Amino acid sequence: MLVVACVKQVPDTTQVKVDPVTGTLIREGVPFIMNPYDTHALEESLRLKDKYGFRVAVISMGPPTAEVTLRKTQALGADEAILLSDRAFGGADTLATSMVLAEAVRKLAEKEELAIIMCGRQTIDGDTAQVGPGIASRLGCSQLTLVDRIEEVDVKNKQVKVRRKLEGRHEIVVAPLPAMIAVLREINNPRYPTVPMRLMAEDADIALWDNKEMNIDEQTIGLKGSATQVRKIFSPERTKGQILGDETDKPEDVARSLIDKMKEKDLLSL
Repeated sequence: MLVVACVKQVPDTTQVKVDPVTGTLIREGVPFIMNPYDTHALEESLRLKDKYGFRVAVISMGPPTAEVTLRKTQALGADEAILLSDRAFGGADTLATSMVLAEAVRKLAEKEELAIIMCGRQTIDGDTAQVGPGIASRLGCSQLTLVDRIEEVDVKNKQVKVRRKLEGRHEIVVAPLPAMIAVLREINNPRYPTVPMRLMAEDADIALWDNKEMNIDEQTIGLKGSATQVRKIFSPERTKGQILGDETDKPEDVARSLIDKMKEKDLLSL
């Protein structure tokens, strides 16, 4: 059976700068990384491979430079890596992105029985948490979000049991396969690649699927298929705060000073 892990190459947000004139991201010189949540999705896919013998295919939609990220997935143990790249895919919002990814999963499932689609909870550049559920909706499969533990995969009965982390509690859910599972960071600690695997990944084949290969209606993908568009990106204006006290002040004095400041600004009523 097949596990498809969805990963995305994202800018390292600690080093991203915004052009104050155009309001767009300055990409020159900005390093790109695998979306941190997706590293945990990949790790969980590889653990399912180790435990149940599943085959792991990794897909990523992005520019040709995303090939670097896909090679890292193969260095970690992925069996197959596919880059979905075409100018027609560019400018996609989560609706159009889920269309391309879902069609890629469907294409893979034509050759091999699909068990699980593994996604990170969200990406650090968009923070929408919509793509995974969007893929599941398009494919009509179970969707399990906020998962911090996969309890069991019942291959014979085609079911999966997971633990979901909710506010103040957990819940155990059993769902039929195939299922889309969106994982939290708490689910695991990602492994590191070995030197031989790194060397192997340098020569591994990365399949490229453009829209000639995918054959998707261009009205449903990229900018044409996007229901939303980003008009402007900007850094929010921030006013400088004030540090009260120092290491020599007593905590009670600092607390009184804080209360007085809050009263001055009418932020506290007693």
